[in-house]
Amino acid sequence: MGKPIILSVDDDPQVSAAIARDLRSRYAERYRIVRAASGAEALDVLATLALRDQPVALIAADQRMPQMTGTEMLTAARPQAPDAKLLLLTAYADTDVAIAAINDIGLDYYLLKPWDPPQERLYPVVDDLLDDWQRAHPDRTSDVRVIGHRWSDRSHEVKNFLARNYVPYSWYDVETDAEGRRLSDLAGASTADLPLVLPPDGPPLRAPTSLDLAAALGLRTRARQPLYDVCIVGGGPAGLAAAVYAASEGLSTVIVEREAPGGQAAQSAAIENYLGFPKGLTGSDLAQRAIAQVSRFGAEMVLARDIVGFQARGPVRTVQFDGGGEIESRALIVATGVSYRHLQGQGIDEFTGRGIYYGINATDAAQCEGDDVYLVGGANSAGQAALNLARYAKRVVLVVRGASLTTTMSQYLVDRITSAPTIEVRCRTEVTGCRGDGHLESLTLTDRDTGEREEVAAGWLFVFIGASPRTDWLGAQVTRDDFGFVVTGAELRRMPGQLHWPLAREPFLLETSVPGVFAAGDVRQDSMKRVASAVGEGAMAVHLVHRYLADL
Repeated sequence: MGKPIILSVDDDPQVSAAIARDLRSRYAERYRIVRAASGAEALDVLATLALRDQPVALIAADQRMPQMTGTEMLTAARPQAPDAKLLLLTAYADTDVAIAAINDIGLDYYLLKPWDPPQERLYPVVDDLLDDWQRAHPDRTSDVRVIGHRWSDRSHEVKNFLARNYVPYSWYDVETDAEGRRLSDLAGASTADLPLVLPPDGPPLRAPTSLDLAAALGLRTRARQPLYDVCIVGGGPAGLAAAVYAASEGLSTVIVEREAPGGQAAQSAAIENYLGFPKGLTGSDLAQRAIAQVSRFGAEMVLARDIVGFQARGPVRTVQFDGGGEIESRALIVATGVSYRHLQGQGIDEFTGRGIYYGINATDAAQCEGDDVYLVGGANSAGQAALNLARYAKRVVLVVRGASLTTTMSQYLVDRITSAPTIEVRCRTEVTGCRGDGHLESLTLTDRDTGEREEVAAGWLFVFIGASPRTDWLGAQVTRDDFGFVVTGAELRRMPGQLHWPLAREPFLLETSVPGVFAAGDVRQDSMKRVASAVGEGAMAVHLVHRYLADL
């Protein structure tokens, strides 16, 4: 297969030549630049490319073309190049049309003409669009291969770990794929060895742990230094923001994440209210951009390591790994976020990973094509997941404890859900049990008002309920509220019982009951539970770390 295509469409020969020139000067090494002089010609080109199975990465079209406008052409281009990024070149007077196109056709970006100098106005936009496209279309020749079976909880965990750490993989089900059975036989794998993971370079991994998998794939699982200026525990938006600001300001920085960077936000199908992204962006895109920034500024990232203990040793703050080992730092930022609370009910634990899942990734959504899917939760994360699942599933049933969605979900999501023909909302309802033979086959739904129970056939249940912080590892010296959230700043003075702050000075805004230990994001008591606020608190925590270190 040849280079991916960048198609530019403009009826003005001089403008068309200029944009083609600018695109070739920067992207010709990795992409083939193709020009079209009208919308009709562009659609003919796209039809030819589709028949030849040649991928189209980007279509850049001028809005003001005769016979067919840019937005009309991009709308017609969608079926022929469904994955291409769409860029509209427009004048200031047409910005209303461009903004409408974001909602109507999924326009990725609009760029005001002229775009000179391209180094400042064109290339940064195109770089971002092509990077996003490339991440969604990686080179498949070096994929990790995973052999398991669909209803294996461990197979799901391995696939989830790879997907969330942006490791391309190919999946083979030994029950349905002849190639999967062949590879399993070649490796001499027994049922106990599944999932079997075959890296492109290295021996087979038999039912590997996340730590084994990370080490085999070259992901960093150990810190390079014995002592850092700041250690950040948790790689969600708050932790990643803290790492970017700390490292960019010259602090030696390490971030420890037990699963994958991005936290719960990385699993969101769409974050639509984050400033600066009018079309919205996926949680995965946001996480990947943040990871790139973390790497650019030189912060270390240690993955697949679980923190199980904390100690304050004089001026040093120490976190301890499960299985041995530790990291010492002069300051610590706790940014571990929250996890979805476990659903309670008969049989639910038995089928977790076998039809019942907490959160969702893109692979899970695609596997639900043509099925009925149930989803528990009434907050924004549940709403975004329901809309994403509705793209694949025959029907999505959103099960909500409350009387309506409006008290817990943003209105723009409520409007989209209530207008979606394939989404059904069942309020004042709970999932109280499940049954199946080896995997989920049915659910028990209970009406909270009448107590009436209903048995429904279901092979998929996704859970998005509540927020449970994981903070036991901090020990008794770090004050937490009754729900486990970390108490910070002036709130320490209001906690009942013993004195919760040891120094004469007042604690800094995000400082915990242990000086030099800060909390940011969802793990903190009374935080906003929004991506933007988590990012802000991560940045603020670094500012406070500087103040703390200056006093040592």
